[in-house]
Amino acid sequence: MTAQNTGRRRFLGGLLAAGVFPKPTWADVGAPAFLSAAAKPDGSSVLCGVGANLQVLFELPLPARGHAAAAHPTRPEAVAFARRPGTFAVVIDCTTGTQRATLCAPHGRHFYGHGAFSSDGSLLFTTENDYEAGQGRIGVWDTLQGYKRIDEWASGGVGPHDVKRLPNSETLVVANGGIETHPDSGRTKLNIATMAPNLAYIAGGAVVERVQLAAELHRNSIRHLAVGVGGQVAFGMQWQGSGPLKTLVGVHLQGAEVQLLEAPTQALRAMQGYVGSIAFTPDAKAIAVTSPRGGVVQLYDAKMQGQLETFAMPDVCGIAAVGETLTVSSGNGEMRHLLGSTRLLRRLTELRWDNHLVPVA
Repeated sequence: MTAQNTGRRRFLGGLLAAGVFPKPTWADVGAPAFLSAAAKPDGSSVLCGVGANLQVLFELPLPARGHAAAAHPTRPEAVAFARRPGTFAVVIDCTTGTQRATLCAPHGRHFYGHGAFSSDGSLLFTTENDYEAGQGRIGVWDTLQGYKRIDEWASGGVGPHDVKRLPNSETLVVANGGIETHPDSGRTKLNIATMAPNLAYIAGGAVVERVQLAAELHRNSIRHLAVGVGGQVAFGMQWQGSGPLKTLVGVHLQGAEVQLLEAPTQALRAMQGYVGSIAFTPDAKAIAVTSPRGGVVQLYDAKMQGQLETFAMPDVCGIAAVGETLTVSSGNGEMRHLLGSTRLLRRLTELRWDNHLVPVA
């Protein structure tokens, strides 16, 4: 962080403390288009706000490696989650650079690296593993009480990874990856033979719909989600099987059947069985997925269910829709626009970007 930015944050923080300044918004920290965790050259971890022009607007320190973040819908506040099986998340005031709160997973739980806010920002929802019971949980935190934990709900499955809120709704959709883990075994997968991934929809604390893949796809772990403006949910999978790979991307609309998107065998092989992130294009006509293992980004037609285009980019993982384009990031420090009039915009940084780009509403 530059001295100028540091001084500005202290000045804003002083005005806020004195009660003479209007409530800050994301515009007060440069109007970032998205957030991302990253590692610096010295090995320290930071949470960054990045503009639509790919300029880093701020860097805020994290206590350990981050995974994803959640951006508060109205105020410049972010929750950065530790990488699974981390037990902490930090709430950062992006105006002052200070930590407002630290979330600690209850005994016998760990976070999965993702979370989502309610529409008014009064509640935060976190995906968690009750590893003794081998069941997923959704933690409920009251942001108006300093992120006090007030409830928890069943996630509807095992290994809930990503969670999103449906647009114009308080309904959550959860990617239950189906994989059981335990901290005593590190990141070892304990139930590959019996895993059963699903999408679960939660309203008012209860699972109102659960969608499971066909039996022959039970080793295709549902991991990451993207939600379209009409409530359409795209999901990316990670194949845990040894046989032929059939699909890595699916689409679902609540109350309807799951649609699995097809791709040529060669395109599926290029992904090496692994979707790292997923996003709708700004016009919602296509779905983009990344594979850091394969070093590729692939676009699928959201309606025709065919694979459209492939972009090569080593160690690519983060992806987010920004304006008229898609932005991607890599563990090699690269950021790039893929579509629209700015598709040639590309920046190299010293930061090693982590898995996800999180859009700021």
